[in-house]
Amino acid sequence: MDEAAASSEEKRQAGSRGRAWSGFVLAGVALLLAVLVRGCVAEPRLIISDSMEPALTYGDRLLMEKVSYRLHPPRAGDIVVFEPVPEADRRGALRVEAHIKRVIALPGQVVRVHEGRVLIDGQPLHEPYVAEPPAYEWGPARVPEDMLFVLGDNRNASADSHVWGFLPRRNVLGRVGLRFWPPGRAGGL
Repeated sequence: MDEAAASSEEKRQAGSRGRAWSGFVLAGVALLLAVLVRGCVAEPRLIISDSMEPALTYGDRLLMEKVSYRLHPPRAGDIVVFEPVPEADRRGALRVEAHIKRVIALPGQVVRVHEGRVLIDGQPLHEPYVAEPPAYEWGPARVPEDMLFVLGDNRNASADSHVWGFLPRRNVLGRVGLRFWPPGRAGGL
């Protein structure tokens, strides 16, 4: 092989190694970005129970965002994803890594469930999202500092604060921002 042909072959091999190396670097950067986004910004969640019907149904896929609660505390009406409290396991809640419920009452508010209505500070809560009125009585009780009172929208089929008590705010992982599956029900929540 003459010198010109050998030089051309070396350049071709070096180009192939460079492209392969670039591909590995690109894949590594993409993986790092995916891990950072999932760890710090947002992650998908799957609904595996009927406790949030009719708003969220079995099989819905959601995007939980993790940024807003670094800027402000959860608000009444937010649908939150949270780590279950130990009492939840003892009281019959599904054994899963995270639960999804709606924030009903905030620290300092008095909550009561009475005669099929949820009352906050003595006033009935407007709840167009519930499956049916609650068939139980609870409270009244004042939500302690750094705690939340959360309920499933399917009031009579949900293991939630009326079963296991107040949710520590530190257990909240994020807020449900949108449903992306099924396509016919996709959109913000």
